[in-house]
Amino acid sequence: MATLSYTRFADLIVTAPTIIDATIRSVAQVKGPGAADVQPGYARVYIEADVAALIRAPGALPPTIGYVADIQLDARGRMPKLRKRRVLLFARPARQPGQIQLVALDGQRDWSPEADALTRKITTEVVATGAPPAVTGVGNAFHTPGALPGEGETQIFLTAADGSPMSLNIVRKQGEPPRWSPSMGDLADPNAAAPAHDTLLWYRLACGLPPALPDSSTAGIDPSEAAIAREDYKVVLDSLGGCDR
Repeated sequence: MATLSYTRFADLIVTAPTIIDATIRSVAQVKGPGAADVQPGYARVYIEADVAALIRAPGALPPTIGYVADIQLDARGRMPKLRKRRVLLFARPARQPGQIQLVALDGQRDWSPEADALTRKITTEVVATGAPPAVTGVGNAFHTPGALPGEGETQIFLTAADGSPMSLNIVRKQGEPPRWSPSMGDLADPNAAAPAHDTLLWYRLACGLPPALPDSSTAGIDPSEAAIAREDYKVVLDSLGGCDR
């Protein structure tokens, strides 16, 4: 079985206020004007599904819900069998009672123990108190040289969707590789470590940081210090390893 993408599931979960474990009861194809914008290789259907569990929801849902989904056809142009299939639904409430709207084309995912566990893990991270917010940009960067050549510390401030303070701190010491850590408050924690892959903080940074330090971030500092700040920013990106979206 292929490894599930933490990034793709996180993309769905941070967008979906409603996450449902359900079993498809019935499927009816949508034709005519209601399916005019369907992508080639897909068919639009109206699905009714029985709710087995609410993983996340702003309120109660009826035992059976309805929604529209675009389903990829097989190599012969036929729709796969959907009735009785267990699925995970990433959605938002629709205008009509008992209806939901998928947040993305792949907002319906086949249920598996692995997919269920990953969904619940990321959802727990997202709703936790103090969960890292989305990174929206990079602010000012500063580099402070150390007492010895090659030593120093770089601090790069980030902007967050909720306005909370975030920064990257990179420390260089002689004879050691650069060490970096993120800070989620006004003060940097000297004992903090880089986030582990496939965690929410890793996802926020790997998928939110731009591919290079903006020139505006170093506009007010010495060119030699700006060059080190850019190198240190690359240290962070290389450690994160990319978004894998």
